[in-house]
Amino acid sequence: MSLPKEVSEKLEAFRSKVASTANDIVFRVFPAKIIELTTLIDSTNTPDSPFNIAQASTLTDARVYPAPSSVDPGGPAKRRRTEDGGALSPTNGDITSTRYPDLVHANKHILKLSETTKSECAQLSDCCDKVKLWVNLTMPKIEDGDNFGVQIQEEVLSELLRSQESAYNIRDSVRQHYLARAKICSKLIKYPNVEDYALALREHDEKQLFFARQNLVDIRNIYAVITDILHKNIAKIRSPKGNNRAGLY
Repeated sequence: MSLPKEVSEKLEAFRSKVASTANDIVFRVFPAKIIELTTLIDSTNTPDSPFNIAQASTLTDARVYPAPSSVDPGGPAKRRRTEDGGALSPTNGDITSTRYPDLVHANKHILKLSETTKSECAQLSDCCDKVKLWVNLTMPKIEDGDNFGVQIQEEVLSELLRSQESAYNIRDSVRQHYLARAKICSKLIKYPNVEDYALALREHDEKQLFFARQNLVDIRNIYAVITDILHKNIAKIRSPKGNNRAGLY
């Protein structure tokens, strides 16, 4: 039993599109990203770069601001009740029922850098997905013998998967930063007279500024490694059953 001709043609068109997209990524997008990120990393050495560690001295506002005027200064307001007498949980942004309604502002500078990190991670993950699909579709049917080219393809797939997982971990570091900063801020609100909490917040923001630049370096290096492996083994990836005398790397 075989596929209908129309379905077969559509599948072949899909395969061709996948191959074309992947080749564009391997030979145009990946090298361009290496150059782009290297230029951005080099620019961080200038004092006016948003990634320069010199920015850390002025970017943290560790002051505790009073609660908005809508909050009763005499103490936290009573929780609203449902018709059956149950307490309603506070909605997002509703501080009328909070125990400590004072405010510490988020670091807008770090927030902007985090958006750059998230964008780079999303692009890296998307490119790896497309190249992985192409490599998988070029794999020949499973049979005995002459499988060296397939082993190379599997090694390339493993490297692409590791690169993708690295992008996920770097992306998740943004969430971890907000959680860690929120804990310090909550302590600062609760104990505004303890100066060490303010110092801890400044140190945390300085560390995040350092990591923001380091994340760019890590992403650039990921691009460099997978580009190198793909270019060196492109013949075996495209034709795994071809001449097997050439080794991996």
